[in-house]
Formats: sequence, structure tokens, C-alpha cells
Amino acid sequence: MTTKNTLGKAAAVVLMAALVSACSSNAAKEEAAAQAAAERAAAEQVAAAEAAAAEQRAVEKQKAMAMAEKREEKRRLMDAASAVGSVFYFDYDSSSLTDDSRAAIDAHVALMMADGGNVRLEGHTDERGTREYNLALGERRANAVRDYMVASGVPGYRIETISYGEENPVAYGSGESSWSKNRRVEIK
Repeated sequence: MTTKNTLGKAAAVVLMAALVSACSSNAAKEEAAAQAAAERAAAEQVAAAEAAAAEQRAVEKQKAMAMAEKREEKRRLMDAASAVGSVFYFDYDSSSLTDDSRAAIDAHVALMMADGGNVRLEGHTDERGTREYNLALGERRANAVRDYMVASGVPGYRIETISYGEENPVAYGSGESSWSKNRRVEIK
């Protein structure tokens, strides 16, 4: 009986050891699997963060390139407007724009459309005619330039006009060479 009990106890001990060993083996496998899953999740998070950062850098680079292109375009338009000058001349007793004046105004219109700034158009005349007539003629000249700019797409509220008539000549003298320089609209 004691031998039977001893064998039974020994078998029970061996069975328990096998169970413990099996259990510990499953726990280690589960722990290893959990650790591998955690490492995969961490690697995926790092990859996602790197992808988001790369996308953000690409967007910022595109914005910077667009800003640089816009600055370059504005500089080119400013150079073009400077090249044509800021004075538009008129024939005697006329407020009609010449073809040269329209071409010069087009350069200013392109700049105004790009930068959103405001301008003031100052109308002038030569000394011939009464003061009142010359003020009205200077106003018609300034309005002719304004109307052309508005027709070209510049909002009218960005344009101020004023007439000085014969009050601010740039050339003094009583001859066509002086008068032709004073029949003008200046853009400021």
C-alpha cells in the first residue's frame, strides 16, 4: 500500500511538474508575442510620424517655392512698371490716351493686380487756357487713365484722382517743348 501511495504521489508530482512547465512555456510565448506586437506598434507609430513629418516638409517647401515665385513675379512687374515710367502724356487740349500711354498703363495695371496697392493719378495741363478750364481738363485726363485702369480690372476704390490744372508744371517756358511735358498724368 505504501509503495502504491508512493508511486501515486510520484506520478502526481511528475504530472504537476509537467503542467507547471507547460504553463510557464505558454506564458513566455504569450509574453514574447505581446512584446513583438508592442514593438510592431511602436515601429508603425514611428513610421507614421516620419511620414507625416515628411509630408509637412513637402507642404512647407511648396509654400516657400510659391512665395518665392510670387515675390519674383512682383519684382518683375515692378521692374516693368519702372521701365515704362509713371507719366502719361496727352496731345493739346485732349484727354484721349495714346497707344504708348495705354501700353505704359498696362504695366502699372499688371503690378496693381499683383500687389493690391492704391494709386493716385494727378492730372496736369500746360499754361494755355483759363485756370478753370485747365482744372477740368486735368481732371478729364486723370479720369481717362482711371477709367482705362478700371476697364482693365483694377477696382475703382483703389484709384484716387486729382487735378492740378496748370499749377505744377515740370517745364517752364512758352513753347511746344515745355507745353508737351506739362500735358500729363502722373501716377503716384
